[in-house]
Amino acid sequence: MSSGERRAFGARVADLRKQKGMTQGDLAAAIGRTASWLSQVERGIQPVNRLDVLRLLADGLGVPLQVLQPDAPPPAEAGEMTEPETNDLDQARLVLSGHPALDVLLNPSTNFQPDALPGLCAAVDNVWGLAHRAQFAELSAAIGPLVPRLELSARTAAPEQQRDIHALLARTYQALAAAFVRQNEADAAWVAADRAIREAELAGEPLGVFAGIYRLCHAFVRLKHLDQAEHAATTAVNVLQQHVETHDPTPEHLSVLGSLHLMLALVHARAGERSFARQEIDAARSIGRRLGQDRNDFNLEFGPTNVEIHAISTAVDLGDAGEALDIAKGLRAEGLSSERQARLLMDVGRAHVQRRQYADALDCLLRAEALAPEMIRTHAASRAAVRDLVLVAGRSASDDLRALAERTDSLA
Repeated sequence: MSSGERRAFGARVADLRKQKGMTQGDLAAAIGRTASWLSQVERGIQPVNRLDVLRLLADGLGVPLQVLQPDAPPPAEAGEMTEPETNDLDQARLVLSGHPALDVLLNPSTNFQPDALPGLCAAVDNVWGLAHRAQFAELSAAIGPLVPRLELSARTAAPEQQRDIHALLARTYQALAAAFVRQNEADAAWVAADRAIREAELAGEPLGVFAGIYRLCHAFVRLKHLDQAEHAATTAVNVLQQHVETHDPTPEHLSVLGSLHLMLALVHARAGERSFARQEIDAARSIGRRLGQDRNDFNLEFGPTNVEIHAISTAVDLGDAGEALDIAKGLRAEGLSSERQARLLMDVGRAHVQRRQYADALDCLLRAEALAPEMIRTHAASRAAVRDLVLVAGRSASDDLRALAERTDSLA
């Protein structure tokens, strides 16, 4: 947007808000942003270039998207038949529905076989492998029998084995929470993260509780409950930071603390709070340097490389595409999971969209899809980027772009 376009757009938002009888605080709360961010939009200081943010504003104002952006893609024609959106985690949602081991409540037993423990460990490792590769359909199929089996084992094992089983349940529910967030199933992610926190405490793993809070905060962010995400993450950071300063921390302590700082960076970025977001990125960088290597404690993949991937994502969320592309230069993520590598490419693609470098954007999105096709085809941010490319290209859209838009259901 040019400065004149920003001012005109901001005035349009302010007029619509006033017509609805809303204060800046009312509208900001409705869309999960801060009043200061909205004030900058209405004054023409903060540009709104992304289609997903435009949709967010339109929904908050209760008006069609075209009222805010006349050249936005039109809604589907009335009565037009559309395919229902698939969700590869439907079976996993069923696992969260109801009590997982009702039969044991009526017929208590202690018939768990200790030699089953290695097989359960391998099954949980497999679930996390599927989560890191964003293979959600396979993950859902594996979760279906695994969670009831673990929950049953936790209730039938001898006391000396129960902690190990609770630890496996915590890891499994964390994997579920991560997967649900990536498929925009935030309500299910909330339930899974809450169960992960409880299981980690039962296992006597305090750091597992903090890792569960990290997953819980991701669900809050997806639900646009930024105040809850900030409260939960800040409380965890304060307690863990005090422990790190007064004890000799392990690498696991540093990994979890650094990940929580990255979570706060995400929260502040989504709220449009640049200075706070950058402070949290700097705090995570400092911890990454102290850690000195990329690790995967509690499947958080925290380390210097992942900090920079988050820094790129944060910059894109704040509309600072040039900063994001500068950070990405020379960054190598081959040692991380395919999901993290795809996330990096997706965010670099989003940055190219903001800079109107559309060929580079499409190239990044296609390469990300090759690494983690399910994530790119279902992630809200990647689909929004594809929609933006289609909107700009119009009738001149390339065959590759149209095919990607069809695979991500981004044509409408």
